[in-house]
Amino acid sequence: MAFKQTALFGGAITVDLPTVFGDTSQIRQVPDHQEVFLDINGYSGAIIEILEYVDKPTDEEALQYHFADLVDGTGDATNLLGQGRATMVKVPNHPVLSLHFIQTPPAPDRPNRKTADFVAIHLILLRLKDQGTDIMITINSPHYPGEYEKPAQEGELTQLMTDAEVVKERILQTFEISDWGLFQG
Repeated sequence: MAFKQTALFGGAITVDLPTVFGDTSQIRQVPDHQEVFLDINGYSGAIIEILEYVDKPTDEEALQYHFADLVDGTGDATNLLGQGRATMVKVPNHPVLSLHFIQTPPAPDRPNRKTADFVAIHLILLRLKDQGTDIMITINSPHYPGEYEKPAQEGELTQLMTDAEVVKERILQTFEISDWGLFQG
């Protein structure tokens, strides 16, 4: 998989994303606090959001707060695959947490509507307490019927899930804040 350095929020942040990820703001409106990139050849993508810092007793509780905000009310079944701490190499000394889960949408209410079998999601939360900011990154891999190869054995990862893991690791290695003034005001 090929990657390219991508400028976010006017260049205040940079990160390597797959070369096949296109900037969604070129085709539709994206809120100012988000950067959204979608695979030009498929449905996978990444969303980088600047959010208000959630003041909870622990970073894990803040992660659960953001996770609940993301999944509550979707009507999807959610299966948590893993949660833990991570490290952003170029943003040291700041808590980073990760969560990997699968969302399975209910059967479509219209039979001709294209609906994913499931969506595998990696969530990365970077906590910037002094800046009053949480940065949430989600890597989404929708799996549409007939458009992905099912694993040979139950519990194995699909190629889309493996690719998303590679993207997550690359983000953790390359995410860099070059203009901390982004978080003022």
